[in-house]
Amino acid sequence: RGTQAVCIPTIHLHMTAANMQVSQKDFEKAQEQLKLLKNDPGNETKLKLYALFKQATEGPCNAPKPGMLDFVKKAKWDAWNSLGNLSQDNARQKYAELVSSLVSAESASQKKDASPEEGRHEGYETLIVTTKNNITKIMFNRPERKNAINHQMYTEIIKALEEAGKNDSTIAVITGSGDYYSSGNDLNSFTNVQPGEMEKLAKEGAVLLKEFVGHFIDFPKPLIAVVNGPAIGISVTVLGLCDVVYASDRVTQALCLVESHFLLLFPQASEMLLFSRKLTAAEACAQGLVTEVFPDNSFQKEVWARLEAYASLPKNSLAVSKQLLRNMEKEKLHAVNSKECEVLMQRWLSDECMNAIVSFFQKKSKL
Repeated sequence: RGTQAVCIPTIHLHMTAANMQVSQKDFEKAQEQLKLLKNDPGNETKLKLYALFKQATEGPCNAPKPGMLDFVKKAKWDAWNSLGNLSQDNARQKYAELVSSLVSAESASQKKDASPEEGRHEGYETLIVTTKNNITKIMFNRPERKNAINHQMYTEIIKALEEAGKNDSTIAVITGSGDYYSSGNDLNSFTNVQPGEMEKLAKEGAVLLKEFVGHFIDFPKPLIAVVNGPAIGISVTVLGLCDVVYASDRVTQALCLVESHFLLLFPQASEMLLFSRKLTAAEACAQGLVTEVFPDNSFQKEVWARLEAYASLPKNSLAVSKQLLRNMEKEKLHAVNSKECEVLMQRWLSDECMNAIVSFFQKKSKL
């Protein structure tokens, strides 16, 4: 008995020490793997990683609670404090497991992207464009930027609409990858712009915007927006030029500038347009900006079943019907689009616009 009493704790201590060594090794390896991730895992996951790292290296939260207005530090403190008395060994293990899951998910995503998707169109970097079952799907594909639209994406959407208008598909669908439909214009396009270049950029931007909106006005087939998440700015503007808009019930929408042709189509939306008031999907549907709202958990399944049924209808008849519905307003829409781009060019060069952009980047730098 005496021998057993001495040996059991000794074996236990050796096993514990070995486990701690493996755990620390995994923890250090996970830190290196995290640096190699290409995709932003999102703020919620980054807070978990921060909290687990602090718990693993320092133990339970011992820092004073930040003030209510110090949002970033408070979020970090809350995440760390929520771990309570979780042991450092367990924190290391959980940290390593979380990083491993991120690495696995990114690896699977890269393999999926590398494999050719059926009906996928070549030549796009910011979009995924496919044609299958008589449907051309144009998917915004900058999820790490919340599908913000930069210059390249503008030109690729124009190209995709031209291709979809001419190919054998019956309908075209626009949607977004990830959690957002689109967060509107990518303000990072304004970084490193010299003051002397602003007028040239504003003129080029006005020409590009006019062409971009013009392609929505002239699109010859039924064009359907599948709004899978929040939509902001220009991405909301062109919803008014789609024939059908389906939205998930978790969607919010907001416009950042007065868009005249949008107001032409939806005069009841003046409050949203003038004051950038966000609308829920249900509110947008009540005002006629959205055709129908679906529960988020069944959104994709219900919408795509309906779209596949639409795509089986006679292609030419649908195109002719759309032209009959749209032709009367086309000329007016193009005239408004042209005028609006002139006004926007002036606004982009205004002090108000410049100050707003500077303020945006100042706030961003503090996060």
